[in-house]
Amino acid sequence: MDDIIQSTLMFVLIVEIILGCFGNGFIALVNCLDWVKRRQISAVNQLLTALAFSRISLLLTVLTVISVSVLYSDMEVTRRLIKLINFPLLFSNHFSMWFAACLSLFYFLKIANFSNTIFVYLKTRVNQVVSGTLLMSLALLFLNTLLINSYIDAKMGGYRGYLFNDFSSNNSAEFYRVILIINDGIFTSIPFTFSQLTFLLLIFSLWRHHKKMQQHGRRGRDAYANAHIKALKTMITHALLCAIFFLALLMQTWRTELMDIIYIRLCQIAAAAFPSGHSCVLILGNTKLRQAFLSVLWWMRCRLKNVHPKCF
Repeated sequence: MDDIIQSTLMFVLIVEIILGCFGNGFIALVNCLDWVKRRQISAVNQLLTALAFSRISLLLTVLTVISVSVLYSDMEVTRRLIKLINFPLLFSNHFSMWFAACLSLFYFLKIANFSNTIFVYLKTRVNQVVSGTLLMSLALLFLNTLLINSYIDAKMGGYRGYLFNDFSSNNSAEFYRVILIINDGIFTSIPFTFSQLTFLLLIFSLWRHHKKMQQHGRRGRDAYANAHIKALKTMITHALLCAIFFLALLMQTWRTELMDIIYIRLCQIAAAAFPSGHSCVLILGNTKLRQAFLSVLWWMRCRLKNVHPKCF
């Protein structure tokens, strides 16, 4: 029975990863083709493209690790192998989270309106603020890598064991749990908190604008309120998926009797919903991407209609 459950969860996870790769690949392809055509690309499309590539890298890395865990479960583990597995995951997850956080920051600075002097200064320099945020995140990436590599060197030593068959042992479970706490509990929490903060501030900005409109006796939505609501529709889904992603990562660090392969797979499925599902939200929330997606669906419909005319 456990084998059937594990196989089912594995299948769901792989399908989720493949769909995520297609969704993010579509975003990257449309923006790159538009860049080649127009010879220029906007700041928001630069962020979307970079975010798509980082998530493709993350999903493919996770898929590779999962494939190795299934096909080579008896592989002997060494310090070098652990580092080779950990660094691509750490690197791609870092940029996936920070590009998403910077996208939220970009929407917030472009749409929100506060009279605070610091905010006005940042609002007039949106591109520089986003670039500076990404550059500062590199320092966190360096520190994260340094801490995890130091921990691996200190704990592994000359140890040799089996990569996945030995995971259920207390020593192995504790080893991987500490790595998750360093990477996810500490460093992933920073862009997560950053994203949630910009989301809450944008809601507060909309509330202030609505209150001001009521004081002036105006009803209904104006263009400014519509811009807030459009951005919030995208950011609400981002905030929820990001929260699920972060909680799924944290759940893997809990010491519990359920810490077996089924529990891990469920956490992985929940975590993969963020880089996979958020691409669909970005496509539907962006006019250019949505039109391109509908054009692809229409083209596929016409192709199928030519082959199987009775289907439509």
